[in-house]
Amino acid sequence: MAAAGLNRARDKYSVLLPTYNERENLPLIVWLLVRSFHESGSNFEIIVIDDGSPDGTWEVAEQLEKIYGSDKILLRPRAKKLGLGTAYIHGMQHATGNFIIIMDADLSHHPKFIPEFIRKQKEGNFDIVSGTRYKGNGGVHGWDLKRKIIRLYRKEVLQKLMEKCVSKGYVFQMEMIVRARQLGYTIGEVPISFVDRVYGESKLGGNEIVSFLKGLLTLFATT
Repeated sequence: MAAAGLNRARDKYSVLLPTYNERENLPLIVWLLVRSFHESGSNFEIIVIDDGSPDGTWEVAEQLEKIYGSDKILLRPRAKKLGLGTAYIHGMQHATGNFIIIMDADLSHHPKFIPEFIRKQKEGNFDIVSGTRYKGNGGVHGWDLKRKIIRLYRKEVLQKLMEKCVSKGYVFQMEMIVRARQLGYTIGEVPISFVDRVYGESKLGGNEIVSFLKGLLTLFATT
């Protein structure tokens, strides 16, 4: 028990935060993340993976790095938009935490649930903790098929899943959970509420929605 307690005290959480045109949302999501981690007393870092946003997201990220420190805000940009799945893979290469949290920068899921994810993982020693709107008090506000789900992974589990996954776009997170079940990883669930994006337009256009649906069909046909 003492060893387990010591290991937990050393836990560090790396948030992978892909961004594209999130100039308005980014300061708010970072502030909420920092507050949530402080409330849970957890060690953390936030890895901002900006894909060449033309709206000034990068400049905002640089200011946030100055405010919170380069040990808490890690800027790991890419030259252009290369897909959500590859953004996570890129972020993983720079993560120093033993747990990884994947979420969106548009506030479709609130960082206030992170302490619950951390508690849930510790209670059941889960490999993965997933947010769901189908259990307990979870709710939905303006949520549709396009919205993604916040998840917490053991780093080594996420690395193995990334090696197995073939999806690179918005199906990536769904494939991750399917592959996890195939490989026998333990998955805990936390009921959370989803909201539609706070600022800006959805990233998904008509063609991307079609690609998303095709990706789902491919996923179910190959797993």
